Amino acid sequence: MEFLCYHRDRPGSLALRQALTEAHWSYMDGFERELVARGPTFDGDVLTGSVHIVDLPDPAAARAFAFDEPNYQAGAYRDVLIRRWRNTLGRTMWEFPGGRAGGNRWLVLGLGAGEPVDVTPPPGDDLIAYGPLLSDDGVAWLGTAALVRAPDAATARAVLTADRYAAVEVHEWEFGGRR
Repeated sequence: MEFLCYHRDRPGSLALRQALTEAHWSYMDGFERELVARGPTFDGDVLTGSVHIVDLPDPAAARAFAFDEPNYQAGAYRDVLIRRWRNTLGRTMWEFPGGRAGGNRWLVLGLGAGEPVDVTPPPGDDLIAYGPLLSDDGVAWLGTAALVRAPDAATARAVLTADRYAAVEVHEWEFGGRR
């Protein structure tokens, strides 16, 4: 069962996050086989959060993963979004044919309800990770999340159907981890 965990930074927490970099990476190293994708989000040069897509046995394990993370434990994050997620591309970010470098990378979160949309990925070679956000039991569609290579935020946003979501967030993102 895959889950998307998006930790949003608390304003002014950069020094704390920097001090905990090794603790964070060591924690994530313990989930190396379970990670589908990971990496920080930015607004320009400002660190704004950290996204992790992880394959775990159940929602309780996903919550433990998110809330036991060292930055969360130290108070660096203001909140955490945890949603069940389906890996429609069937690969990890490390298997993305475009590799780690080249082009701008984005996290696109479309939050919605009702009839599912964008459940299957759009055509193209720029999707790094893509899938629907689901309720804990996997039944209700709650939105769509994508990691995408695109020249700008508007192009990244266009991977989701216009006007179908209650809210869409687009965050600059980069590959994370030691790999």
